Amino acid sequence: MKRYGILNSHISKVLADFGHTDYIVIADAGLPIPEGVKKIDLAVKTGMPSFIDVVNAVEEDMVIEKVMIASEIEEGNPKHADYLKEKFADKEIEQVSHEEFKQLTKQAKAVIRTGEITPYANCILQSGVFF
Repeated sequence: MKRYGILNSHISKVLADFGHTDYIVIADAGLPIPEGVKKIDLAVKTGMPSFIDVVNAVEEDMVIEKVMIASEIEEGNPKHADYLKEKFADKEIEQVSHEEFKQLTKQAKAVIRTGEITPYANCILQSGVFF
């Protein structure tokens, strides 16, 4: 049994198998998950677990070099936009249209579905290297 880090075996396995520039998506409950992309469904009920809780847990266990978000988050969900900008202030944050964001999810190794039900509470984390 693991003592530290992410205990969810599916998330832990995806992160352990990552290479440089691989993608993982942390998604709200409504984001469509592309056919063929691994879905790790953590949603228990409305708001649980939250987008922020899951981002915080994954960020602690992953080397992240870039974050991608939908540009619509600025207007549609300023709380989460501000959170992401502050959390990843030292990383490149790329904004794309929500439609382009959904296309990028097709390249992800996995999508983690949260219980979040606020608009545009989604991000793509691109893996970096620790050396």
